[in-house]
Amino acid sequence: MHPFHLPSTPATSDREAAEMPPPTAGSLSALLRRCAALGALSPGAQLHARALVGGCLPDATLDTDLVLLYCRCGVLHRARQVFDGMPSPSMHAYNILLAASPPGAALELLARLLAAGHRLDRYAVPAALRACAELRDAVLGATLHGFAVRLGLFPNVVVSGALLDMYAKAGLLGNAVRVFDEMPKRDAVVWNCMVTGYARAGRAAEALDLFRRGQFEAVNMANDLRAMPNMLNVCAKEGELMKGREIHGRMVRCLAFDSDIAVGNALVDMYAKCGRVDAARAVFAVMKEKNVVSWSTLISSYGVHGMGEEALRIYEEMVSRRVKPNCITFTSILSSCSHSGLVSDGQRIFEAMNNVHGVEPTADHYACMVDLLGRAGAIEEAVGFIKKMPMEPGASLWGALLSACAMHNNVDVGEIAAYRLFELEEGNVSNYVTLCGIYDAVGRSDCVAGLRSRMRELGMVKTPGCSWVDVKGRAHAFYQGSIPRYLRRQMLWVLDQLLEDMGASESQDEYLSFY
Repeated sequence: MHPFHLPSTPATSDREAAEMPPPTAGSLSALLRRCAALGALSPGAQLHARALVGGCLPDATLDTDLVLLYCRCGVLHRARQVFDGMPSPSMHAYNILLAASPPGAALELLARLLAAGHRLDRYAVPAALRACAELRDAVLGATLHGFAVRLGLFPNVVVSGALLDMYAKAGLLGNAVRVFDEMPKRDAVVWNCMVTGYARAGRAAEALDLFRRGQFEAVNMANDLRAMPNMLNVCAKEGELMKGREIHGRMVRCLAFDSDIAVGNALVDMYAKCGRVDAARAVFAVMKEKNVVSWSTLISSYGVHGMGEEALRIYEEMVSRRVKPNCITFTSILSSCSHSGLVSDGQRIFEAMNNVHGVEPTADHYACMVDLLGRAGAIEEAVGFIKKMPMEPGASLWGALLSACAMHNNVDVGEIAAYRLFELEEGNVSNYVTLCGIYDAVGRSDCVAGLRSRMRELGMVKTPGCSWVDVKGRAHAFYQGSIPRYLRRQMLWVLDQLLEDMGASESQDEYLSFY
C-alpha cells in the first residue's frame, strides 16, 4: 500500500471520524508536494478530495500545489481545470503550467500571463521559447529575445540556451551563433545544442570543429553523448566516413558509446551509409542494449547493399529473440527482399505483418510489395495487387511501378503509372524523364519528342547527375561533360598507373604468402 493511500472503506467508526481534527491547508500542501515529487497521482487526488470536503479550497498555495501535482503526473486537463478555477493565479502557477503545456496552449498561457500584469521571469521565458522552437515561430521568439535582454535575463544560461535552441530549430543559424558568441557562460547543454544546430543544417565541418572545441572548453562535454546521434547522422548523409570514425574513436575513449542505444544506432547507420557494412555489424555486435530500431537499422544496412539473404537472416534472428518488429522494420526487410529478388520471402513476410505480428500495412509497405513484384518482372501481378489495396495508391507506389516498367520496358503500364504521377507530382521532372526513357528504349521517338516538348512548355529542366570525391576536407564535384578532354587523358593515365601498382602489390603478396 502506498504511504499516502487512503482506504476506500473506513478503518474507523463514524464517531472516531467525527472526532478526528480536520486537515489544515499547511498539512495538505506538504503532502501534495510529496505526492508530486513521487508522481503519486491516486493519493494526490484523494488529498484533493479531502481539501474540497474540508473547505480548504480555494487557497492560492493549495491550488498551486495541485497544479504541480497534476502536471508532474501528466494529467494536464485536470491541472488546467484547477488553474482555470483559481481567482488570481500566481506567477508560480503560471510557470508550472507553462512548462508542462503543449506549444499552442503554452503561447495562449503566455498571452494570459502578460494580460494579467505579470512580469516574465527566468522560468517563463525558456518555457515560451521552447514553444516557439516547436512551432518554428521565430518572430515571437525574437520578441521574447528582446524581452529577455530588456529584463536582464539574457546572462542566465537557461534563458540564453533556450534562445539559441529556438533560433537553431527555426533555421536561423546566424542568429544562434550570435547568441552563442555573446553568452557569458556556456555549459555542455549549450555546446551540444550549437553542435546539433550545425549538424541539422548539414554543415558537417563546422559541427565537427565546434564539437572538438567543446571537448576542451565545456565542462563535462567529453562524456556527454547528446549531440552524437545528430553528428553521426550528418556524417552518414554527407558520406563523411573519416569524420564519423573520428567521432566513434572519441566515444570509445569515453567508454560510453556501447551502452547508449541512440549513439549505437547512429553508428550502425553511419557505417552502413558510408559503405562499411562490416563495421556496422561489428558496432551492432558490441552494443550492450539493442531495441527494435537497432535491429531495423542493421536490416536496412544489408538491404541497401543488396545483401538480402543476410538481411533476412537478421530479421529471423530478431523475431526468434522475441523483439517485436514495427512498421519501420517491415519497410526495411521488404525493401531488402525487393533489391535482392527474394519474391517468395517478401510475400511471406508481408502476409505475416498483420496475421502474426499485428502490424497494419501502410502505403509504404504496399509500395515495397509493388517494387518487389515489379523488379521481378511480374508487372501484371503488381497491377492486380494495386487493385486489391484497401487505400488509394499514392505517389510512392506509382513511382515504384513506373521504375519497374522502365526496367522491363513495359509501355502500356508505364504510361498509366506516369500519367497518375503527373497528376500527383506536377513539378517532378524525373517522372517525365523516366517515361521518355521507356519510349526511347522501344523506339517510339515521336512520343519522346512530344514529351520533351511538353516539358519545355512547363519549364522543366532536369538537374544533371554528378559524382564527387572528398580531398583534404573539400568536396570536388564532377558532372557529365564538365571535364576537358586533356584532363580526362591525364586522369586515365593516373588510373592506369594505380591499377599497375595494385597488380604488382597483389603479386608480391601472393609471392610472400607462398613462402
